[in-house]
Amino acid sequence: MKIIFINRFFYPDHSATSQLLTDLAFYLAERGLLVEVVTSRQIYDEAKSALASAEFSDSVHIRRVWSTSFGRSSLVGRSLDYLTFYAATFIRLLKDTKPGDVLVAETDPPLISVVVAIVAAMRSAKLVNWVQDLFPEVATALGFKGMNGGFAAFLKRLRNWSLRRAAMNVVIGEGMRQRLINETGAVDKIRVIHNWSDSEQIRPVLRHENPLGKEWLVEDKFVVGYSGNMGRAHEFRVIMDAAVSLCENKGIVFLFIGAGAQLDWIKQEVSRMGAANVILKPYQSRKSLSYSLGVADIHLVSLNPALEGLIVPSKFYGIIAAGRATIFVGSKNGEVAGILENEKCGFTVGCDESEELVARVLELYRDRGYCNDLGVKARELFLKKYSSQYALEQWGSLLDNISASTI
Repeated sequence: MKIIFINRFFYPDHSATSQLLTDLAFYLAERGLLVEVVTSRQIYDEAKSALASAEFSDSVHIRRVWSTSFGRSSLVGRSLDYLTFYAATFIRLLKDTKPGDVLVAETDPPLISVVVAIVAAMRSAKLVNWVQDLFPEVATALGFKGMNGGFAAFLKRLRNWSLRRAAMNVVIGEGMRQRLINETGAVDKIRVIHNWSDSEQIRPVLRHENPLGKEWLVEDKFVVGYSGNMGRAHEFRVIMDAAVSLCENKGIVFLFIGAGAQLDWIKQEVSRMGAANVILKPYQSRKSLSYSLGVADIHLVSLNPALEGLIVPSKFYGIIAAGRATIFVGSKNGEVAGILENEKCGFTVGCDESEELVARVLELYRDRGYCNDLGVKARELFLKKYSSQYALEQWGSLLDNISASTI
């Protein structure tokens, strides 16, 4: 028996789903399980990259299938990337899957669970869906062309069929769990295992011990950070408005680290609004996350309210691992908002509340002791509920039970 993971990106890629899958696959291999990953030859932000078609890494057998590599610049090109990955993955899985194997499908590309469910049925394998976001609901909420009406309903039926076929569906938040229960009625087949960060890899770093503060010329500033994907799911208008409002305060800077679909818009807004207090940096390596996250005094997490229950921002776990307070920009009834309220390690502001965001930033800027206390609470919360050790043990137990079952 082996466990086969399926996701479009994997080690050495640095995207969020890839990093999580890398942690889990290597953890299971260390426990002595036979682990294979079927993935693409691409890097998330380097579509033309061509990684080796097959290799072993830390006892994990990596199978990288061919697909087109148009990247994310056009809908047609991305659709072709998806379609060719579906086809190549289907063929690869048919060759590799044996009765009793466990197939774990992440959600990149969308609806890969349908392809994997078909193979699982054909090969008498067990299916586990690892649901990082809900498609087509996300596309509909973001207003993508053609993702309304009958076509979206058809895709949802396909998705729900693959969820009902599974031995278990792992979701990453309570809101997502409730949505899928309402969609499928499969109460006993939907379980929450939150995403995570590594407690050793990301640790609190004192400002005066952080080399990036000096390198980025912010060691004497109060830094408001945003780290990770700057995608269509995230709200930036209120953040940019707050940055402009605080532009005259020379003690405060806004630091954006990462990339994504909205990065060009952010650059244009910085130039148009003359926001000299905004600093842009590229993605940092996993090895330097303690420093890149730790260079900020507080971090921003944002999510379009229409996407609550469809997505949980994974950057939140790295922030609390680094022992930093969070200001969440989004729905005050959302998943992250609820955690911040219950655990007292940050605040939530609405997507139209730039003045409230400015007030919160100034409050923490003026009371560094309070800001630090929020960060201490964040780290304590992380160690209690969201560390990699805690989540990986949950995953290990789940897969052990599924492997041993007759489902």
